Amino acid sequence: MEAAELRVGFVGAGRMAGGVARGLLLAGKVPAGNILASAPSDRNLGAFRESGCRTTHCNLEVLQDSTLVFLATKPHVLPGVLQEIRPAVCPHHIIVSLAAGVTLQTLQRLLPAGTKVLRLMPNLPCVVQAGAMVFSRGDGAGEQEAALLKSLLSSCGLCEEVPESYINIHTGLSGSGVAYVYLFAEALAEGAVKMGMPGPLASRIAAQTLLGAAKMMLETGEHPAKLRGDVCTPGGTTIHALHQLEKGALRATVMNAVEAATNRACDMGKD
Repeated sequence: MEAAELRVGFVGAGRMAGGVARGLLLAGKVPAGNILASAPSDRNLGAFRESGCRTTHCNLEVLQDSTLVFLATKPHVLPGVLQEIRPAVCPHHIIVSLAAGVTLQTLQRLLPAGTKVLRLMPNLPCVVQAGAMVFSRGDGAGEQEAALLKSLLSSCGLCEEVPESYINIHTGLSGSGVAYVYLFAEALAEGAVKMGMPGPLASRIAAQTLLGAAKMMLETGEHPAKLRGDVCTPGGTTIHALHQLEKGALRATVMNAVEAATNRACDMGKD
């Protein structure tokens, strides 16, 4: 389906929905007039309107108007939304859920049999088109739907199809992982402030350091341990600093954080 023909809807208009929509618009994937977003109030709809998208307070209108529908509500709200929209879901619809912890099994149970449904887990940098997203297909979704979703979302960052069992791990690694990186960046900058550098300058340099390190990982394909070793010289500043990080159990603490967030995502799916 051509981008100009595709009609895209968002049920829920929060940050993630806005980030995905912005990526589609900036890449020219879908015309603004072909995007319709719904939300209970105007609070989150302003950004869609400013981008030229259409808005509504009626979720059913989104289903009636769109082929590809992103469900971007809070997880605890989603079952009620699915009950509301179920009568309007038709065979031509492609339903993509962004709700954390809500499994494909649950989605398929609450939607009409055979619905083309996929589960997508983005992260916050989608709003600046530098996200990391994974998705999985339900029983009714085929290669065509997966290819369409991947093509559209490539404008928002990295997008990979994975087994559903990886989605909660992705939440622990990347969805929540963004916050771990912000905490590390904050500590990195504060270390420089302690040594006498102005805070705003330290924060900019910390952010650029993280950006550069990430770009080297992606572009060289090298293991991070190899790249870390390349920075170290015998008796130099870096190996002395890394010794302090190892004494503070940075590696084990981060691994524990990923495990804790993954387990919590699994628990949310059982609630």
